[in-house]
Amino acid sequence: QPEILGPDMAGSQIPQRDRLRSLFAVFVLMTETFGLAALISEEVERRTVTALLVTPMTVKELFVAKGTIGVLLAFSEALLLLTVVRGMSEQPAIIATALFLGAVLVTGVAFLIASAGSDFLSVTIWGVPALIILSIPAIGILAPGSMSGWIEVIPSYYLTDTIYRASNFGAGWGDVWRNLLILAGFNAVIIAAGILTLRRKFQ
Repeated sequence: QPEILGPDMAGSQIPQRDRLRSLFAVFVLMTETFGLAALISEEVERRTVTALLVTPMTVKELFVAKGTIGVLLAFSEALLLLTVVRGMSEQPAIIATALFLGAVLVTGVAFLIASAGSDFLSVTIWGVPALIILSIPAIGILAPGSMSGWIEVIPSYYLTDTIYRASNFGAGWGDVWRNLLILAGFNAVIIAAGILTLRRKFQ
């Protein structure tokens, strides 16, 4: 007797154009990583940050300002893109929440890249590997079964998996809460690491 492992997708396969939604969202978010990291490293190189810290502004206020702008820009662009490609038709609240957490993730990664780089070239050298690594889960969706369990150590896996399941299968909060919780945990660690490393560079 034949036995089907996992859900039976016969007759209900997901078109490739729908699988690409997660990949598009990740690439848009990663673009903001380059932009924010390059901006911070340029301000450090030109000593703009030093001039700002001479004023009553504190390091914490500077991080909040940079982080808020980075998150808003990344989130709004990714949300707009998924709206255009009809990726928000199913479970829009879940997808919007995942995109917001993804925007926080790339902002933290941008802090780390900016702390490692000293100019645009060095930001690019550090940023390209980060882009490739964070894009692996989204690329894996295009070829189901090609990735093994190790992919779950990449934070963007929980972002792409949530968007993919919510937009294509109508997954609810009960199905993706674990993904969102783990992604929020990764965000807290990465943001803290980025702030600490940049703080040392500023001081």
